[in-house]
Amino acid sequence: MNQKLLALYGLKYNPFTPEVPNEALYVSPKLENFFWRIENNLIRDGGFALISGDPGTGKSVALRLLASKLLQVRDAQVVVITHPSAKLADFYRELGEIFGVTLKLHNRWEGFKSLRERWFAHMQNTLLRPVLLIDEAQEIPNNVLNELRLMASMEFDSRILLSVILSGDQRLNDKLRRDELAPLGSRIQIRLNTEYASPEELSDALQHLITNSGNSSLMSKALVKTLCEHAMGNYRALCNMAGELLATATRQELTQLDEKLYFECFSPPTPSKRKRS
Repeated sequence: MNQKLLALYGLKYNPFTPEVPNEALYVSPKLENFFWRIENNLIRDGGFALISGDPGTGKSVALRLLASKLLQVRDAQVVVITHPSAKLADFYRELGEIFGVTLKLHNRWEGFKSLRERWFAHMQNTLLRPVLLIDEAQEIPNNVLNELRLMASMEFDSRILLSVILSGDQRLNDKLRRDELAPLGSRIQIRLNTEYASPEELSDALQHLITNSGNSSLMSKALVKTLCEHAMGNYRALCNMAGELLATATRQELTQLDEKLYFECFSPPTPSKRKRS
């Protein structure tokens, strides 16, 4: 971490990197409602939920905040798939590792049965379903998604053993509309569609970031407005631009980030005039 940056602006951390603390992340009312439904419905009843949206609209942040929130629920078991593009055999290997089940790779039926028994025992003991989080879920092969659907329930779908939250871009929605994945698509109970933010929503998120980092006056109000108008509704683009401004201001040892710095960093270069022969 750049100690000069922190000391110069009185910051506890750089507010524009992906590693900011969870409490520094802005939670909109829409996100709060989604989290409430997951915590009070899905992990108690089981089933599938979906977070979808274009890149930079906050899907991964929503999943990160949800994981943090669910880990505070007593007896909740929250696990994460880290290799979503894995083929079926590797998918079983990862499930066995994260749920602490020893699997024999030459006997998939035994693995299928052992995992379901582990989930059923957890459900019986805690009245909560284990929660499986999968980011970049558009990369999951279709046969893996169908296997997960079959594993997650028993007794003709009358008893759900697992809570699964899938997060992915619009390609995931397209996949779930295909005939081979229609049974899974019809089981999505809770949906969150992340959208490009308005300048006002971006401004709220940006101000929340810099206030929680320890310096609410890090940026001038005019700069905040300019950044939010030029970020095209994209949270990631907003933080990338703000991070570039902060790095430049640190190098120049400026006391505050303002519009002048913005135009210095992002104005297109003036074309040079060629001499006529």
